[in-house]
Amino acid sequence: MQNLLFDFISKYISINEEEKKAILSLDIFHSVKKNTILLKQGQYMNNSFFVLKGCVRSFYTINGEEKTTSFYTEMDNIIPHCIISGEPSEYNLSCTENSLLVISSPSREDEILKKFPKFETMCHKFSEELIVKQQIDFDSFKISSPEQRYLILIEKRPDLIQRVPQYQLASFLGIKPQSLSRLRNRVIKKNKS
Repeated sequence: MQNLLFDFISKYISINEEEKKAILSLDIFHSVKKNTILLKQGQYMNNSFFVLKGCVRSFYTINGEEKTTSFYTEMDNIIPHCIISGEPSEYNLSCTENSLLVISSPSREDEILKKFPKFETMCHKFSEELIVKQQIDFDSFKISSPEQRYLILIEKRPDLIQRVPQYQLASFLGIKPQSLSRLRNRVIKKNKS
């Protein structure tokens, strides 16, 4: 499991055995069961998450209805807004699969950055990539029709089709589950002709 993290880190910076041992000593690897709530709406949180394996969903509960905003899968980072704002969370985080997560806190991150300053370079590069990706995803969602969103999902994240319940996918796409069934049938018919 730790090799997944070390492989990810090595995409940004070189990492030696001493640094690997320091990371392992932090006790940051956690197995989390499917349906575990990591963060509840209204809760304060001081942990960030990095998905090594599995899937985590973020969603709002509005008038009793869940509105899915994102799915985080392998090599995705989750920094709840409430860590930065100090306010209670406006949304929920839940594991949709059994997951292997790196769970960290700002104090742990400060500890590793003091000990190994080069990790700051990695964090900076990764943050830039994340901001760009989120902006592209947000823009794409805003200007796309539900059918275009579905086609983008099939193209960029086809694994979600099998990994996530259909009602959560529909919510993520901004449509009702029945509409997702009709949309899927329409796309299949188009592809056959």
